[in-house]
Amino acid sequence: MRTPILSGVGLSKSFGPIEVLHAVDVDVCAGEVHALVGENGAGKSTLMKLLSGFHQPNRGEVVLDGRTVRFRDSNEAEAAGIVMIHQELNLVPDLTVEENVFLGREPTRLGLVDRRAARRATRELLDSLRTDVPVTRRVRELSVSQAQMVEIAKAVSREVRVLCMDEPTDVLTGRETEVLFDLVRRLTVSGVAILYVSHKLDEVQAIADRVTILRDGDKIGTFAATDLTPADMARRMVGRELADMYPKKLPPPADAPVALEVERFDVPGFATGATLHVRRGEVLGIAGLVGAGRTELFEGVLGLRPGHGTVRKDGRVVRWRHAEDAKHDRVAYLTEDRKGKGLLLTKLLRENLTLQSLERFAHPFVNRRAEQAALEQAVKDFDVRVARLEVQAAALSGGNQQKVVLAKLMLTAPDVVILDEPTRGIDVGTKRQIYFYVAELLAKGVAVVLVSSELPEILGLAHRVVVMHDGVITGTLEGDDLDEETIMAYATGLRRDAPPTTTEAPRVRV
Repeated sequence: MRTPILSGVGLSKSFGPIEVLHAVDVDVCAGEVHALVGENGAGKSTLMKLLSGFHQPNRGEVVLDGRTVRFRDSNEAEAAGIVMIHQELNLVPDLTVEENVFLGREPTRLGLVDRRAARRATRELLDSLRTDVPVTRRVRELSVSQAQMVEIAKAVSREVRVLCMDEPTDVLTGRETEVLFDLVRRLTVSGVAILYVSHKLDEVQAIADRVTILRDGDKIGTFAATDLTPADMARRMVGRELADMYPKKLPPPADAPVALEVERFDVPGFATGATLHVRRGEVLGIAGLVGAGRTELFEGVLGLRPGHGTVRKDGRVVRWRHAEDAKHDRVAYLTEDRKGKGLLLTKLLRENLTLQSLERFAHPFVNRRAEQAALEQAVKDFDVRVARLEVQAAALSGGNQQKVVLAKLMLTAPDVVILDEPTRGIDVGTKRQIYFYVAELLAKGVAVVLVSSELPEILGLAHRVVVMHDGVITGTLEGDDLDEETIMAYATGLRRDAPPTTTEAPRVRV
């Protein structure tokens, strides 16, 4: 056994009266990838933050090169070569790419910031990541995946000995993920140790040397990655078998009316001529690579960004200028950015839950008792794991935050639900819960639009799949055409169907 660079010995951490990590041991050696896996709330990110100086343990110790250390903050940890890439981007939106990469460590010449050197070094870092983002562009102008690559460049620009990566591929394209894995391999060959958190168990098996599994703050064990299949990891994570990951796919009724139609819809710069429809009791999957225009298309339809074309709800032409207009027509939208757009992280769960349906709770003053009752019911119905109800949304794990967002949407009583990346950054157990909740919606006659980058999810849930490439719908697939290879052919532009000669979907008038 190689000597670890960095170890955690008996690490425990409490937030208020709640202990979230219980005497966990973990270590990472030079030149290896050590993955941490577990359900949302299992303690993975907390453990990583203890090792990298962002949190202080209540009990236990951090050992670096065989001696106990106590980092006062992450800056001290970074000075010792321990760098963390966060699940939530840690960039300054109004600064440029180059300014973010060298923030606080700007190269100087004759006592002044050497912008030419910073620009050259940033370009070299991004080139090594095969990312062509202009270094003078402000971060707020980047896509989420581009910003993540900048975050990675920022991390590796330091003298790294231990690189902690928390869900690094969560928002990356397949190509970007391959680039990242190539970087990981190069770093480990040079002796860097990698701590790697991911919910994508196939990725863990592909990239990790060892895997530590956490459950409810306890360490279940550390295993050689070659000794585990993704199914083995999932079973140990949740403490039970996860057979039947997806609910049985029942076809919508033959006479199911069309709930939502989009006809020749354009979103300038993102989507052109989009035509699609979804019936009640049906899941319409929207597939495509990151950057294909899927999210932007539906943001345009809902009035969240400029767009024009024809939209029909239950056969009636509508014009939504804001998501509030769509809500009144019983259309709900779950954003892909739950932290930035789906929740007010510093507000209580009760306030988040009722925000979109305040008219039910304010006459004119807010009925706190009714809100509290609604929260208690939502926690029960959606299995929100929380020690107490009077907490801010930020205190919940990612999966439980997503359940709160879903519960908030359902309070508006929608009959069309648009789910944009509903399981991004969520563990396998919570994914299954969301999948079966979608089946419950279908049984009630709700129409579901599922935008997802995970092809198994699309194939497991969708009755039909619309595929987009470079802002254009290249095909609509169903039946025997629904397989990963065919979807990818359309998603990459290798295959393309002729546009429909008529845009009006056959529908049953109600």
